[in-house]
Amino acid sequence: MKNFIEELRWRGMLHDAMPGTEEQLLKEMTGGYIGFDPTARSLHIGNLATIMLLKHFQLCGHKPYALVGGATGMIGDPSGKAAEREFLSEETLRANQAGIAAQLRKFLDFDESKPNAAEMVNNYDWFKEIGFLQFLREAGKYLTVNYMMAKDSVKKRLETGISFTEFSYQLLQGYDFYWLFKNKNVRLQMGGSDQWGNITTGTELIRRKENNNDETAEYKAFALTTPLLTKSDGTKFGKSEGGNVWLDPTMTSPFQFYQFWINQADGDCPRLLRVFTLLSKEEIEAIEAEHAAAPHLRAMQKTLAREITTMVHSVGDYDNAVAASEVLYGKGTLETLKSLDEATFVSIFEGVPQTEISSDVYSSCPSVLDLISVTTHNEVYASKGEARRALQGNAVSINKVKVADEKQTLDNFELLQGKYLLISKGKKNHLVKVL
Repeated sequence: MKNFIEELRWRGMLHDAMPGTEEQLLKEMTGGYIGFDPTARSLHIGNLATIMLLKHFQLCGHKPYALVGGATGMIGDPSGKAAEREFLSEETLRANQAGIAAQLRKFLDFDESKPNAAEMVNNYDWFKEIGFLQFLREAGKYLTVNYMMAKDSVKKRLETGISFTEFSYQLLQGYDFYWLFKNKNVRLQMGGSDQWGNITTGTELIRRKENNNDETAEYKAFALTTPLLTKSDGTKFGKSEGGNVWLDPTMTSPFQFYQFWINQADGDCPRLLRVFTLLSKEEIEAIEAEHAAAPHLRAMQKTLAREITTMVHSVGDYDNAVAASEVLYGKGTLETLKSLDEATFVSIFEGVPQTEISSDVYSSCPSVLDLISVTTHNEVYASKGEARRALQGNAVSINKVKVADEKQTLDNFELLQGKYLLISKGKKNHLVKVL
């Protein structure tokens, strides 16, 4: 078995670990878990950092458990939140759980023939059987209010107010660990560094329950956290201009996903390559050396975008994203445009001025000049005269093909996806959709 802790150290993915954690992992194959609350129907790249923890855990020979919090999702974790979360309906929670479970299966090996096969668990399966009084006796008896109030997730909310519901969240998460410890022999819980308080509540609950509330007994379960990612300028990592970068392609398209990684700053790439890819130390250092020799070729960004887009989506989605980028930044050809699927095609021109016209209007335009006059509405050309001069100056292209003859008929152009025509002046684009 590979040394999991050592793997995390060189990757910069180890923030804290309880004493004895490394010894336990070197001693035997160990069960470890991370919890994912279904607050949305997709995970985002902030979650991807912890998913990679589970991935490396399994690659090092240990048994990963992914806990989808059907029960804790009904409550909401107060960690890092300034105000109470809105409750989600049970129907929404079930849909979110299904979406997250499907995503996690892309990263972990669930082949039951292997001794360290990943397992998916849902804490609603055990909490639905526990009554309130039973839970107080099973869990509440073992942890003091003083202990729970000392946690950062609680202390930061005391001034603004925290409900008993959210105050009890750490107890629920702690009981998750206890249940998995007793029923699945899980000895380790992992998560982001903001989860240290909740995770150690679990180790404390296990220690006290297993030793009849003896506060001097040794720990039998362990905790490990990974640093929360920040950019080189100190700001939070994982957001784009549109908000979260999601793993679901219907929420963040593969093209937008690829663009997020290809646009990372040089100073952030060494760490991102270590955290979000499975490349070895030697491979990453070779890429860094290649980038240093020719920074303008952006070797680190290209590697980062290729590895992560392929892992989260597919090789085909990555190829489409590269082709789409060539189109967007002026290097694409008509053949490139025609090679794109409609979803990718639409996503790359999101935010580009667009005009919808009927097929009758399109058919009634006798020439390229007339079409431009009807559709661009001064967004590309201030007047018909300017459009004519641009055509005469060889500055206009349609579907990436230069057009010099203003009288050229539209029969010469193929509607992309059967409905789109791309009019460009240099890098300035206007998309025409024929209905």
